[in-house]
Amino acid sequence: MASDSRYLREGVIAGLIGAALVAVWFLIYDAAIGRPFRTPSLLGAATFQGVTDPSAVPTAAHLVVQYTVLHGVVFALIGVLIAYLIVSAQREPSRVLTLFIALMCFEVFFLALVTWLAHPVLGELAWWTILAANALAAGGMLIYFFVGHRALGRALLGPLWTRVVREGIVGGLLGAVGVALWFLAYDAAAGEPLRTPALLGAALFHGLREPGALVITMPLVLQYTVVHGVVFILFGLAAAGLLALADREPRLLFAFVMLFCCFEVFFAAMVAILAEWLLEAVPWWTILAGNLLAALVMMGYFFRGHRVTWHEFIHARR
Repeated sequence: MASDSRYLREGVIAGLIGAALVAVWFLIYDAAIGRPFRTPSLLGAATFQGVTDPSAVPTAAHLVVQYTVLHGVVFALIGVLIAYLIVSAQREPSRVLTLFIALMCFEVFFLALVTWLAHPVLGELAWWTILAANALAAGGMLIYFFVGHRALGRALLGPLWTRVVREGIVGGLLGAVGVALWFLAYDAAAGEPLRTPALLGAALFHGLREPGALVITMPLVLQYTVVHGVVFILFGLAAAGLLALADREPRLLFAFVMLFCCFEVFFAAMVAILAEWLLEAVPWWTILAGNLLAALVMMGYFFRGHRVTWHEFIHARR
């Protein structure tokens, strides 16, 4: 009974965490486009009233509350299911595959449910916002579960890959913070605090093409900061994975260094291709300096944890 009550409690908490992350995401998005609470109002009207014309939907408190309650209940039920599977996986490791299948089904179910219930109003909802909200919810729930069940993380990944995940996340966040602080200092020195992340957020999410029309808002800064952090974490995970392999074969550090070089080139190319005008609004050398700073911070962090590998690599070249 104690075990049952625990996974019920943890499942509900995890589900509510996921629901809260989705709600905060859409709150930021709606505020950024100047229409606070528009998304829950649309979804509430489509779900409970069968509204088919988005223009006829008002932004109303009762619609927001109705959808928020449904939203929280659905996520709580999903959280309980995942909690049950995690408890089962701890008892029987062969059920780990079932856990991953359930997580994939959660992604598909969420998108299918929104499409089915709110199909008439989906034209007003950007598809990527739904996908991003879903990913945030899944990530938040998993973090909560793995913090409470660290043994499960070790069982799933093993000591080696648990270290890879930890190093990748920490290294990625250090790089992201390094870039963020660099542009914060640059913008402050130029007398326009937070201009760069707001400009990049407006270009990425709202198609801004005229820098003079930029209005610096916290939602824009937060939107870009989230994407910025996720990209660096993914890069950090790739770098940490290569380092784990290099611990066994030091020559693979060549690939590690090449990964950082490719990251620099890729970032510059993406800016040039997707938003060439940004190179006029943001001096190219500031982008290069920010990326180099991130690379140095991350490599310094990775070097500290793999000194033996670096030592063997350097001496192998002599």
